[in-house]
Amino acid sequence: MSKIKIIKTEKDYEEALKLIERLMIYDPDSDSEDGEKLNLLSTLIKDYESKILPEELPNPIDAIRFRMEQTGLKPIDLIPYIGSRSRVSEILSGKRQLTLDMVRALEAGLGIPAKVLIQKPETDESEYQNWNNNLVSEMAKRKYFGESSFNGSNKSELLKDFFAPIGSPNYIFGMLRKSNYRSSPLTDRRALTTWATQVIKKAKKMNLKIKYKDGAINLESMQNLVKLSTETDGPIQVKEYLKKHGIALVIEPHFPKTYLDGATILVDKNNPIIGITLRFDRLDNFWFTLMHELAHISLHYNEDISLFYDEIEGIKNISFDKKEKDADELAGEALLPKAKWEISPARIVPSSMAANSLARELGIHIAIIAGQIRHRGNKYVYLSKIVNREKARKYFLEEKWSK
Repeated sequence: MSKIKIIKTEKDYEEALKLIERLMIYDPDSDSEDGEKLNLLSTLIKDYESKILPEELPNPIDAIRFRMEQTGLKPIDLIPYIGSRSRVSEILSGKRQLTLDMVRALEAGLGIPAKVLIQKPETDESEYQNWNNNLVSEMAKRKYFGESSFNGSNKSELLKDFFAPIGSPNYIFGMLRKSNYRSSPLTDRRALTTWATQVIKKAKKMNLKIKYKDGAINLESMQNLVKLSTETDGPIQVKEYLKKHGIALVIEPHFPKTYLDGATILVDKNNPIIGITLRFDRLDNFWFTLMHELAHISLHYNEDISLFYDEIEGIKNISFDKKEKDADELAGEALLPKAKWEISPARIVPSSMAANSLARELGIHIAIIAGQIRHRGNKYVYLSKIVNREKARKYFLEEKWSK
């Protein structure tokens, strides 16, 4: 798509998605020309999707539980809307359907739309039929279904088999509500769920024998890991190091309509999982994403959060909470200590010579320092050759990278 236009066909839709990805790489300000293009494209895409895709409404029980989590309600607090304690239990467990009076009370009292509450819970079979064919085709292309191909009529069967190891996609959907999630509002939740499921399945295949010991990942260990960046196979050595400490590092390319750089999955505390997409083929992006996800393990291992989904780049206009800021801060300290940065000439003069000098002093790859200089000083026009020259995907050739 060379120019922005109304999306009328599937081809127009695919071209618009590709153009959005290209624009997001440059993280434009919302009031810039590219920023306005991004906003216009987003509106056109949403309009097209609303016409060709069925409206996605949450499961009634999921909607109630989500509102309970938002407002800190306990099951006993639902008695005024539903009835007795036993009836609340039956509703939340799916053993009893909501009555019209309950729907009215919940809509008025908790603000849950009636159109959500009056739905009958879908079975996995019927839910799978609503999955976008483009997403399922991409899964087949990646061999998520083994040697089975997608022909349109076998969608439910393929998806059911794919999600069988974790039960169903609802397992991930449920955890998303409790996750820390910073990413583009354009992210497709089903594509995200598919990616996370594949990461979990890959981690299980690693068959880690060692359990993670709380506290093993801290600032000192992170700084030592970064020093491996100077090795010719640094990312591979990091993967093996983490494996020996009970952490699975999984590389899985991102899906169209997901803009994530990485995720930390703490479903099994014995073996935390870090997933990285390498959607930007740059060494500095790999190391910062890795440090950010390790920071989540270091800082938030004992908290009641199972998933952290992170878009590291392209979040200029997206707010996020203290946990993400703390993870960013610890990751930055691991890569370039604040004390060193404050007295470095590179802070004043963002030159390749200054970056090289600081990299040698810290014993880490110059691409990391170049990336940090650009980020901390908001000077993205500098050191582009260094940052763009050093690639990361070459270390993981077992993955099929799109060109």
